[in-house]
Amino acid sequence: MKITYLILILFFYGSIASAQSKKFEFITFGDMPYHLPADYSRFEALIKQVNHEKPAFTVHVGDFKSGSTPCSDEYFIKMYGYFETFSGPLIYTPGDNEWTDCNRESAGGYLPQERLAMIRKMFFNKEQSFGKRNIALTSQGENREFSVFVENLSWEYGGIQFGTVHLVGSNNNFRGTDNTEFIEREKANLAWLDELFKKASDKKGLVMFGQADMFSSRVVSPAFQKILDKLSHLSRQYGKPVLWVNGDSHRFIVDKPLLNPDQRSTILNFTRVQVFGDTDMASVRVLVDPKSASVFTFQQLLLD
Repeated sequence: MKITYLILILFFYGSIASAQSKKFEFITFGDMPYHLPADYSRFEALIKQVNHEKPAFTVHVGDFKSGSTPCSDEYFIKMYGYFETFSGPLIYTPGDNEWTDCNRESAGGYLPQERLAMIRKMFFNKEQSFGKRNIALTSQGENREFSVFVENLSWEYGGIQFGTVHLVGSNNNFRGTDNTEFIEREKANLAWLDELFKKASDKKGLVMFGQADMFSSRVVSPAFQKILDKLSHLSRQYGKPVLWVNGDSHRFIVDKPLLNPDQRSTILNFTRVQVFGDTDMASVRVLVDPKSASVFTFQQLLLD
C-alpha cells in the first residue's frame, strides 16, 4: 500500500514537472482597431488568424480604439463581443484611448474616470479570460486595500508567471492639476509588481503586459519613474528571464531598455517587446521554452 502511494506521488509530481517544461506559445497585439469602419474587417481577419494558430492564450495590450473614436457604451459592447470570438483565452489590459483621452470632443467629451469605471465594470467583472475557452485569472481587486484595481490580473501557465499592469499612454494620466487617480493607481501598480515577482519566485520566468511605452523618451517622465525604478530593482534581484510587453507607439521592437545602476551596462535578463498597432495591424507570437536559457523568442505574424 505504501509503495503504491509513493508511486502515485512520484507520478503526480513528475507530471507537474513535465507540464512546466513543455514548450508553448502565446500571441499578443494592441492599438487596434483604429481606422473605422475599414479596420473592422481587418481585425476580424486577425482574430481568424490567431484562432488558426491556436496559441495557449492571447493578450490585447490596450487601445482597442483610436483617440478620436467615440468612447461610447455601444463601442465598448462591440469590442466585448469581438473578444468573445477568440477560440482560446483572450486577456485584456486597458489603454489610454479607452478612458484618459475620452474627454476629447472627437471621442465624445466623456469624463475620463467615468469611462474608466465603465471599463472596469464591463470588462473585468469576472475572474476569467474572454474567449470560447477560458482560463482562470487572479485580480489585484481581491486584496481589500486595492479592491478598485480589478484590471490588474495574474495567471500561471507552463511554469511561467504572467500578469497585466494598468499603465497607459497620454503620460499615464499624470496631469498638472489633480493627480489623485494617478497617485492611487501608481501605489497599486507598485504593490502589484512586488506581488507578481513574488508569484514568479518558483517559476522559470515572468511576463508582464501594459499599454504604455515607458521607454521611448531619453528623459523618463515622472509618470513612469517609480515604476521603472521598481522594475529595474526587482528584475536584477530576480535574476531569471523577465519579459515586458507594451503597445502605445505602434512599432514592433524587441530590445533591452533597462540599465543597471551604473547607467552603462544593461540588465540582461529583462527584455521588452513592443507590438504593432494603428495602420500596422499585425500580432507577435512569443515562443516559450522553459528549458532554454533565454526562455522567450519572438516571431511577427503579418496579415496576408
